[in-house]
Amino acid sequence: MYAKLPPRLEGALSHIETPAYVVDEAALARNMAIASDIRARAGCRILLATKSFAMPALFPLMRDSLDGTTASGLYEARLGREEFGKEVHVYSPAFTRDSLQGLLPVADHFYFNSPGQVERFLPAVKGAGGGRKTGVRINPGFSRATLGGDLYDPCSPRSRFGVLQGDLDGLPWGDIDILHAHALCESLAEGSVGLIEHLAREFGPYIERVEAVNFGGGHFLCKEGYDVSALIGAIRKFKARFGVEVILEPGSGLVADAGYLVATVLDVVSNGMPTAILDASASCHMPDVLEVPYTPPVYGAGRPGELPFTCLLAGNTCMTGDVIGEYSFTAPLEPGDRVVFGDMLQYSFVKNSTFNGTPLPGLAILREDGSCEVVRRFGYGDFRGRLG
Repeated sequence: MYAKLPPRLEGALSHIETPAYVVDEAALARNMAIASDIRARAGCRILLATKSFAMPALFPLMRDSLDGTTASGLYEARLGREEFGKEVHVYSPAFTRDSLQGLLPVADHFYFNSPGQVERFLPAVKGAGGGRKTGVRINPGFSRATLGGDLYDPCSPRSRFGVLQGDLDGLPWGDIDILHAHALCESLAEGSVGLIEHLAREFGPYIERVEAVNFGGGHFLCKEGYDVSALIGAIRKFKARFGVEVILEPGSGLVADAGYLVATVLDVVSNGMPTAILDASASCHMPDVLEVPYTPPVYGAGRPGELPFTCLLAGNTCMTGDVIGEYSFTAPLEPGDRVVFGDMLQYSFVKNSTFNGTPLPGLAILREDGSCEVVRRFGYGDFRGRLG
């Protein structure tokens, strides 16, 4: 059975207009304390991957615990510069001249994906001055991605990400400051340590030519069961051997178990089994549920057959596959009942769509005193504005 609803959220539940993502301020503060501890004890830099989570209203809570943000393009980089206000790192599978010109004023560190990108764009970054750093992403031939198969494995066969080991010797290492490797996805410490040890073993001659190594994202730092001490020990050992800076850029790992998606039951239908139709959608609001796929936790619910009443939860779009999963409850669900999904901050509202005219969930913060502050509500204008 999944966990019971946190008391502070239970008290605020009736006041939340659904659907809504609700950030638990106390839980996020707990995660930031873990990040601060890792930075201090390991002597590494930690960046927020804004592709996973980006809510400027919470950046003040996160800023002192992190070194900056990492982006995948101009808009994310600009958000990091204007809203977070510290280091901005940017990686793209393929920069263009126009995108690079837009990025130069807002980013500090640039990571290139291929020898061709290095040849075309590294001189422009170096020529811009201002202490900007350049890096190259490699495909380390190592992966500890723990979900989603090849879809979520950055080092899967035929992956478009990173320079292969056999192509590294031809790069202009005198102009490259950072070696970058991303090989994890929601990985516990075994994956993090494994990646660090693999690079030390297989890429030592290249590490010796740079001033920093970026071990990418996918480190599930704040998830229950993550061995922080093992990570810290591996980073210290790596730094002692090579004398380089170490950078991590988690997204999900910084907001793990720190937020919810609150939904309301609209109707219950039956065709072989009961199906509760919600005002939250897998297709529009929880795309990873369908892409990975996985079944998200629901507070107070059980697995199918575990509790007396088993039913499907599904969205209110006309997409047949907009089905969230099968759960059991202590009593039949009825219209008006609230359903609360857990661990809903990563790759959620940053990936939302308005397909089928489906309203976007609001954004709210559950404060430590139990009050709930609405950050943003969305309406027809947000749907219409994207349609030209």
